[in-house]
Amino acid sequence: MVAGELVQEHLRCSDSPDENVRGPEIVDKNGALNGSQYLDLTNTAVNVVVLDSRASEQEIPPDEKQAMLPGGQKAFQTHLYYKRFAVLAVFSLYSLVNAFQWIQYSIIANIFTFYYGVSNDKIDWLSVVYMVAYVPLIFPATWLLDKKGLKITALLGAGLNCIGAWVKCASVRPDLFGVTMTAQIICSIAQVFILGLPSRIASVWFGPKEVSTACATAVLGNQLGTAIGFLLPPVLVPNTVDDKDLMGKNISIMFYGTAAISTLLFILTVLVIKDRPPLPPSQAQAVLPDGPSEDYSYKQSIISLFRNKPFILLLLSYGIMTGSFYSVSTILNQMIITYYEGQELNAGRIGLTLVVAGMVGSIICGLWLDYTKTYKMTTLIVYILSFIGMVVFTFTLDLGHLILVFFTAGVLGFFMTGYLPLGFEFGVEITYPESEGTSSGLLNAFAQIFGIIFTLIQGKLTTDYTPLAGNLFLCAWIFVGIILTALIKSELKRHNINMGLESKPLQAVTAEHSSEKQSNGVMLDSSPDCSHETSL
Repeated sequence: MVAGELVQEHLRCSDSPDENVRGPEIVDKNGALNGSQYLDLTNTAVNVVVLDSRASEQEIPPDEKQAMLPGGQKAFQTHLYYKRFAVLAVFSLYSLVNAFQWIQYSIIANIFTFYYGVSNDKIDWLSVVYMVAYVPLIFPATWLLDKKGLKITALLGAGLNCIGAWVKCASVRPDLFGVTMTAQIICSIAQVFILGLPSRIASVWFGPKEVSTACATAVLGNQLGTAIGFLLPPVLVPNTVDDKDLMGKNISIMFYGTAAISTLLFILTVLVIKDRPPLPPSQAQAVLPDGPSEDYSYKQSIISLFRNKPFILLLLSYGIMTGSFYSVSTILNQMIITYYEGQELNAGRIGLTLVVAGMVGSIICGLWLDYTKTYKMTTLIVYILSFIGMVVFTFTLDLGHLILVFFTAGVLGFFMTGYLPLGFEFGVEITYPESEGTSSGLLNAFAQIFGIIFTLIQGKLTTDYTPLAGNLFLCAWIFVGIILTALIKSELKRHNINMGLESKPLQAVTAEHSSEKQSNGVMLDSSPDCSHETSL
């Protein structure tokens, strides 16, 4: 056990407090309870007292419900609620439907170009619009998440996703491409209120030993939606070039089914998702205020993040990797059809293989992070393996063996898609106590920017030359991402709070303290004594 580590709480569901109880109480040495839901830090400081290794290794009785700090100092009562799984499930499902609506056009691009009578680049824009809409809207979306909370943001995401799905139902006519584009724009706006939530849900609902797995699971929903988007459209809408009316009927079935499911999930979002549980799940959440303080400055929070050099490097490396995934997903149909004519169905299956393998990678990486907390090492290794996977996929695509393409796509997806939750969690760790929604939002914004650039360039190279040229372009950029990831300095700030390794106090600051690290009215002083990531 590391010296100064906080002894973790042992939670028993049988004697959990009633969910109607408000507030975690602060427990003093005598067992007296006081305080409100989350500690108000606007006028006080929290001192984390670190004992020597002998004191830190004293055993706590297994039925202890409070997470006690060493030496009998004040601690915060924490609790894990079963409802956290329902919140995670509902979010993951409507995120799934939104991702499905993103990819449902491009995986059968040749069918939609025929039905609407438009060019390939216009169908590509049905995917690219998701990325374009995200960049300008992420700042108001993260401001809303910080100011109004998780539930309002989730309702906007699920609601707009539902509206966009129903508008698509009205676009099934060859002369109504503009309507389907409008519907896709609505869905792309919904995405802005979805992609930044995994790390927020994981942080405010899940304990320190499961937060990375929870984040990976939330991201998994989006990946599963992409996988289903690769699989179902080629099955539901076969290439019936001789019967355009039948093609339109098949498109209608796909659109109406999506709309019905989106409506059900919006209702579940209203009923299930809440801003936060009555009691916090971890010490890192307990020491944060229950919402932004009166002097909280969203602008200052953004400035603070952009002054964080490790986070800037992560923004660039995350943007490169995720943008490459978006580009490969969008152009996949065109790449496969170039070398394997008439294989639309197998193109979808290859996309499914790519994403399902990535889903497995996401869960494995999340479990690994929860166990080891080796964020930088894991991220760097996955990045290198993604590069190798991309190179192998590039040079085996045109060999004429579809089974080989399935295998290489699976390897590529395992590492490339598995990287996505790693970036989220790494970002939260090195920017704590900044808002999870803000850091995740910026990561996604850079992913969309790189996704737009990569998709347009790779699409142009694929159309004018060969898929080999477009894939080599991505390989070069992923190699740059490896270098950027290697330069990131890993300081696990959130983990240090949960483990009680911070020797500096947390104290309230105001927006005027522009030179200090600030978030939600809380300042975290960096210390040379802080635990940095170590190798295995």
